[in-house]
Amino acid sequence: MLVFIFRRLVQAIVVMLTVAFIAFMLFQYVGDPVTNLLGQDATPEQRQQLRADLGLDKPFPVQFAAFVGNAVQGEFGLSLRQGRKVSSLIAERFPATLELALAAAVIALLIGVPMGVYAALRRGNFMAQAMMTFSLLGVSLPTFLIGILLILVFAVTLKVLPSFGRGEVVSLGGWTTGFLTVDGLKHLVLPAITLSIYQLTLIMRLVRSEMLEVLRADYIKFARARGLHTRAVYFGHALKNTLVPVITITGLQLGGLIAFAIITETVFQWPGMGLLFIQAVQFADIPVMAAYLCLVALIFVLINLLVDLLYFAVDPRLRIDGSTAGH
Repeated sequence: MLVFIFRRLVQAIVVMLTVAFIAFMLFQYVGDPVTNLLGQDATPEQRQQLRADLGLDKPFPVQFAAFVGNAVQGEFGLSLRQGRKVSSLIAERFPATLELALAAAVIALLIGVPMGVYAALRRGNFMAQAMMTFSLLGVSLPTFLIGILLILVFAVTLKVLPSFGRGEVVSLGGWTTGFLTVDGLKHLVLPAITLSIYQLTLIMRLVRSEMLEVLRADYIKFARARGLHTRAVYFGHALKNTLVPVITITGLQLGGLIAFAIITETVFQWPGMGLLFIQAVQFADIPVMAAYLCLVALIFVLINLLVDLLYFAVDPRLRIDGSTAGH
């Protein structure tokens, strides 16, 4: 187990260093930060002084080492667009994105897993076929189109839900949340559903596929031959083993929800990191782009590490294989 954790940590460090290098290259080849900060009318002396203050006159390895050191401390400099520290901008926007991603993940799990189980156990009836058709639509339709359709139906036509913004939020220390207000929950409904549709259909199809495969296994046939109740066979044996690969996919999809909430946040003007990144791209705000890239990579690495550990704990075959390989 310790060897497994150590190997994963080494891989995580290598990935983060690679992402940091890619993010650092943005500073080298995407515009000149000195020009962006001072403008075209700055004197050569002012430009040289600012370049020295930013450390841009130092050799490339020294600059990269300083960038990594600052990134470890959560510092990525000043936003070229807003003139504020990037770390403070990320801290302001991160609660909104995390809140949206968690709500979407909960919706996808609470609806996707039961739908997948039902579609596997009742795969011949009309409702199961309708669910599979819905899953095809959810996988095929682009996220922005789903968001626009939901806005058209629930915000424009029915006028029961708001179409943009985060609504009223409550500040808890340095954290803001809309979970504690009715207005915040109303504003969360449409973007959370929009972001969850693809994940929901993916989880549903995965659960259905795994459930059908497990139901054909020999131990399920043996459980039935022992006279176990059908509910015990389905939910005590089949579903338990079905959820092992679902854990991996769901964990990685949570990172994907955070990383790829850009489209949803843009459609609904949700004030999260995705919208901040889009604005940074439009302005070529390199420090914000680099910080977003590193933060998303860190989230993926941490979630992947936790999923690997959870998978290792849930599936005893991995522990047996690891011990055998060790001997």
